[in-house]
Amino acid sequence: MKTFSEKVKEGREGLKLNQQQLGELVGVSKRSIAAYETTDTKPRGNTARKLAAALQVSVDYLLNDEITDPKYGMEKVSYVEEVRERLGRKAAKEMDALLEQNLALFAGGELDQEAKDAFFEAVMKAYLRCKEEARKTYGRKKNR
Repeated sequence: MKTFSEKVKEGREGLKLNQQQLGELVGVSKRSIAAYETTDTKPRGNTARKLAAALQVSVDYLLNDEITDPKYGMEKVSYVEEVRERLGRKAAKEMDALLEQNLALFAGGELDQEAKDAFFEAVMKAYLRCKEEARKTYGRKKNR
């Protein structure tokens, strides 16, 4: 198992970036990158997503020491981001949890990426439809 700090440093070195360069890609200082690599400091929210994207790994992999596959959960990222853009942070967290719960359906299976994408697309559409219906019934709620 690798820690967050080890994953950041290993990812940065694998891409042949120095701390300054990675910081520029993420939008943080060299000092922040150094802290990520040497302390228990972890970024939150948008910074964590930017760091994962810059390192070409999933946020799940980066922030969870138990996950060993750098691409774990990457197939759900675009769906979660679409929900984030349309409905905000809270809805994105709900969508992420919903898709995470359904990843178990693919464990050990032989589904190709097209089938997985179709499933995630259907779940996302159903989620968005339910949210739209709830807004019609109960009124628009603020995104948090």
